[in-house]
Amino acid sequence: MANELEKENAAIAAMEYVEDGMTIGLGTGSTAKYFVELLADEVADGLVVRCIETSEQTRRLAESLGVPLIPFEQVERIHLTVDGADEVDEQGQLIKGGGAALLREKIIANASDHMVVIADPSKQVERLGAFPLPVEVTPFGYTITAKIVYDVLVASGIDKPRVSLRRMEGQELLVTDGGNHILDCHCERIPDAEALAARLSNIPGVVEHGLFIGLTRTVIIGNENGATVFEFS
Repeated sequence: MANELEKENAAIAAMEYVEDGMTIGLGTGSTAKYFVELLADEVADGLVVRCIETSEQTRRLAESLGVPLIPFEQVERIHLTVDGADEVDEQGQLIKGGGAALLREKIIANASDHMVVIADPSKQVERLGAFPLPVEVTPFGYTITAKIVYDVLVASGIDKPRVSLRRMEGQELLVTDGGNHILDCHCERIPDAEALAARLSNIPGVVEHGLFIGLTRTVIIGNENGATVFEFS
């Protein structure tokens, strides 16, 4: 229960960044869910916002709560995005993609004026890598792409990485909202997240990866009594 309270308190603190008339990106995951629910309460009380979802899961939640959504094609500016993270380090760098929504999440985060990350204390790390790094790949040639990803991990100083295809409970390969597969890269410790991000982005067949570098302006870590806010330039 404490963990859920921490998530909720982080989401409550993120509401301070919401203003009437904003276009808002809605994140995916258990912490972002609290933010969507709080936003829905404000919308019911008269707050005027337009929102863009980062996943089909979030779309269904927002629609069920009456949060107004618009197609991405109609967006000229995203003022604010509030999303969770699987890991966040002291520089505001993230690993995301545990919910398999990393491609849409990164597109929307990159297009936003201000990205706020909300998380509980368990997501704070000194160095990224304990959480398996998701890499989204095209179905065509994914086995070869996985081998190249492995080689890049080794060349990036990761000791004995393990790369596995994410599967559903029935053991069929997971398919993302974009129709791709996910490689989960077990790294334990990533020596240089920024350098690895650049190398992964250069691999043909890699659609996107879960390293979010230089996108976060605010990190909010919830606790049982409230939240701590970290700002990054």
